[in-house]
Amino acid sequence: MAWVVLMISGVLEAVWATALDKSEGFSRPVPSVVFGIGLALSMTGLTHALRSLPVGTGYAVWVGVGAVLTAGWAMAFEGEPVSALKLALLAGIVGCVVGLKLAH
Repeated sequence: MAWVVLMISGVLEAVWATALDKSEGFSRPVPSVVFGIGLALSMTGLTHALRSLPVGTGYAVWVGVGAVLTAGWAMAFEGEPVSALKLALLAGIVGCVVGLKLAH
């Protein structure tokens, strides 16, 4: 169950990171609220998962999931440039996250 919570928390990390960008320095209320809620839920989930998982593994997976999803969203929907190198590097992060799960 800790792994499921950790993955959901990683998704929520991508949500709050994207909302932070959209908040334009907290000047836009809706993205600012989404940021706050996403951050609180993401941290709560990470805290819960770390009760059962080693901190190094849990944190690395949480950051990896959030980073890949945030970058993927930005490339797919926000006009961030896409390149074969970026995609390969993101695939490498996914591979490392899977590896950490398998090594646990």
